[in-house]
Amino acid sequence: MSETLLSSRNLAFELYEVLDAQALTQRERFAEHNRETFDAAIATARGIAEELFAPHNRKNDEHEPQYVDGAAVLIPEVAPALRAFHEAGFLNATRDFDHGGMQLPNLLSQACFAHFQAANIATSSYSMLTMGVANLIEAFGSDEQKAHYLQPIIDGRFFGTMGLTEPHAGSSLSDIRSKAEPHADGSYRIKGNKIFISGGDQPISENIVHMVLAKLPDAPPGVKGISLFLVPKFLVNADGSLGARNDVTLAGLFHKMGWRGTTSTALNFGDNGECVGYLVGKPHHGLAYMFQMMNEARIGVGMGAIMLGYAGYLYSLDYARNRPQGRHADGKDPSSPQISIVEHADVRRMLLTQKAYVEGAFDLGLYAARLFDDTQTLETEEQRKTALELLDLLTPIVKSWPSEFCLKANELAIQILGGHGYTREYPVEQYYRDNRLNPIHEGTHGIQSLDLLGRKVSMNGGAALKQLLKLIHGTCQRATEHESLNALRQPLEQLLARLQTVTLALLGDLMAGKVNQGLANSALYLKVFGHTVIGWRWLEQAIRAEEGLARGNAADADFYRGKLQAARYFLTWEVPGCHHELAILEARDDTCLGMHDAWF
Repeated sequence: MSETLLSSRNLAFELYEVLDAQALTQRERFAEHNRETFDAAIATARGIAEELFAPHNRKNDEHEPQYVDGAAVLIPEVAPALRAFHEAGFLNATRDFDHGGMQLPNLLSQACFAHFQAANIATSSYSMLTMGVANLIEAFGSDEQKAHYLQPIIDGRFFGTMGLTEPHAGSSLSDIRSKAEPHADGSYRIKGNKIFISGGDQPISENIVHMVLAKLPDAPPGVKGISLFLVPKFLVNADGSLGARNDVTLAGLFHKMGWRGTTSTALNFGDNGECVGYLVGKPHHGLAYMFQMMNEARIGVGMGAIMLGYAGYLYSLDYARNRPQGRHADGKDPSSPQISIVEHADVRRMLLTQKAYVEGAFDLGLYAARLFDDTQTLETEEQRKTALELLDLLTPIVKSWPSEFCLKANELAIQILGGHGYTREYPVEQYYRDNRLNPIHEGTHGIQSLDLLGRKVSMNGGAALKQLLKLIHGTCQRATEHESLNALRQPLEQLLARLQTVTLALLGDLMAGKVNQGLANSALYLKVFGHTVIGWRWLEQAIRAEEGLARGNAADADFYRGKLQAARYFLTWEVPGCHHELAILEARDDTCLGMHDAWF
């Protein structure tokens, strides 16, 4: 197989034709970079992913972590892969040169990390969580916390986790029961239980830094009473050396249907009353701090879903090109040679659907990464604030849309392989199982839809929504310069106009106090909003493809025509179907809301 992780040509198209990564080098922070340094980083990432991550992806799945004598035991291939990842600089890709980083744009960091996610989602997740913890400590930690915990993370010695979920409270964080009692030395004693903590125990790093949500004795009720604590597996002495084992106990491992190579743990804090934790930031502000890591993780989950869908698409495409079976529908001669199944129209339909889903989502994920760069490096504070508002609005889509539709791409990859797709001899069934976890990682579709409709679209007077609408209208206007794109542009414009009307009506319900009615079908709203955004991103790609064809490079003609065909599929097959969901939203249909428990 030529490419198993992602298409290098498509990545170059995204970076240099759609998202203009080279323009970032005009900003002071990235002035020492150019396309050559960007491409070198990508080539290094691809090499490590192919050589050290991909080879043990199946073994990770077949030999999941085991609970032995109170600790987690992993296959030996995980540690050297993560060590190579760190030594190549990818853990600190966006960090300053002066702090051991590569000072890459987030856009390039995400492009590099995408290779690791496609190669081995389970092993790469340890690094994703650790990067989030490092950013959290850097943003809100004290100088002492940075010295004792951030620097060892940067050095690759410590890994990190996020401790939110409790046995009785999943997404309902207001109901957590973990407690933090002040101690005379300024630290706290943590008492509680957390479950489904990815990376909560492993033998790879010297220490594990848990970022734990808990409540102080004087905490007000609800989410306003949550504080954030840094809880290490091993205490750290004043000189930076490791001290005694903290009172954090691995109670057991969960064995999930996918991501089997990532330890999913149940952790007990303070069984012996001696679990030491350190307050991060101000009391009762913990959830606001943790949202930084949660939002990073939501985008990371979305990118992981994209790359699992992408890997399945590439594998099924290669299989379809090389699997002979049957003849064309108009073929009457049974003695004629068989054709590759890619020649069959229905197989092409399934491949084209996958391409539309994964390449549309991939564009959105990288667009979000570039938006993050804008939040950090645009010239004025107002420009940075505007970029952050748009990123906040799009985050539920970046997380949820790929988790649903790139999973559907994995389903189609299995179907293309026929009976072989359902066996463990081929990787597509593992890609599906791994991806099936993403609809619940970092908040379900329902939670993301409540966040989108209940908060994001109306925040700051709808400023982010207005900004998005302006961007989409701008793309549609530019598309009018290409007559061939009229048939693609018009369905998007029609959907956008109706979505605006429905949005205003639903927000009117919420403002009038009809909250249950207004949010009852929010999951449908999320789907339509997501399709609108992906449709916009496909129209952008189509414009760039038309421009590429106009340049007349024969070697790229098929690539650009494939882009146009995928855009055509999404905008003429997928987008018009959203009017059914909008009709349900317009009617305030109460089929689900009006269902009674006793009727089930």
